[in-house]
This record gives sequence, C-alpha cells and structure tokens, in this order.
Amino acid sequence: MDWMKELAALPKTLRATLIAALVLLVALILVNQPLQTGSAPQGIVSFQMAGTADQAHAILRSWRSGGELWAHISLWLDFLFIPAYVLALIQLTRHFTRDRPGVRERMVARWIRALFVAAGLSDITENILLLNNFNPPTDVVSLSATICALIKYTGLTLGIAGLVIVRASRRHPLAHG
Repeated sequence: MDWMKELAALPKTLRATLIAALVLLVALILVNQPLQTGSAPQGIVSFQMAGTADQAHAILRSWRSGGELWAHISLWLDFLFIPAYVLALIQLTRHFTRDRPGVRERMVARWIRALFVAAGLSDITENILLLNNFNPPTDVVSLSATICALIKYTGLTLGIAGLVIVRASRRHPLAHG
C-alpha cells in the first residue's frame, strides 16, 4: 500500500486531477467494450486508426446494432478526458521538477509540457474529425484523424518517457511538502 501513501502525499490539486483523469479513463474503457468487434478489435482506437474510408465504413457497419451511439458517447466523453489528462500530466511534470532548479531541467520540463499540450490539441482535432467521419466516411477525414491520433500517441509517449527520465535522474527521493 505504499502507492496509497504516495498518493496521499501529493498536492491536493494534483491528486484531484489524477483521480478525475483516472475516473474518466475507466469510464472510457467501459464505454469502449461494446465497440470491440471483428472489424474494430480495439473499439474506438480501431476507428481512430482507420486510415481509409473503406476501413472506417467497415467499422461503422460492425457498430450498426447500437455501437454508433457508444462511439459518439466515447468521443464526447473524451472531450472531458482531454483537459483532465493534460492538466494532470502538466501538474505531475511540475511536481517532479519542483526541486530541480537547473536550466536544463526547466527546459526539459517545458518540452514535456509542450508535448502534453500538443497531444491534447491533437486529440481534440482527432475527435472533431471522427465525429465528422460517421456519415459517410471519407479518405481525407479518416487519414487526417489517424495522423492526429499518431501525433497524440507520440506526444503522450515521449512526454511520459520524459517524465520517467526526469524522475529517474534524481539522486534522492522527491521531497514531499
């Protein structure tokens, strides 16, 4: 239960945004369950990565029995999740670097925060594109949504890797307080 002590020791705003992001993530995972079909084995993620109108159309056909409603719910719920995860990750970056006054550490933290903001903006753009790709799907919108999804996942992956590096580079544990 050390993680419970770690969570309790976090600043209240960081703890609140982490919990909000986690609750919304769990809700998105639950909403995604009915979207997993043979054409969309990863649910909404398959729709995000459908780079062509044909792939998107096949996914939409597999969702005909109520799945489109769940897909819309997922995309609209994601609009709430985006600011929650971006704020949580930015606050986590500040928390991990608060006792790192060096110029290099501040520069790395700025890049990490920029990656998280870019991921969030790309996620918003992707959701708008996906909402416009239901009837009928087009190659341009499908490919654009896929590119936005790739930018989002790349930004999140690189940003989280940066956080791991910042955290691992400490020679002493993060001081609480």
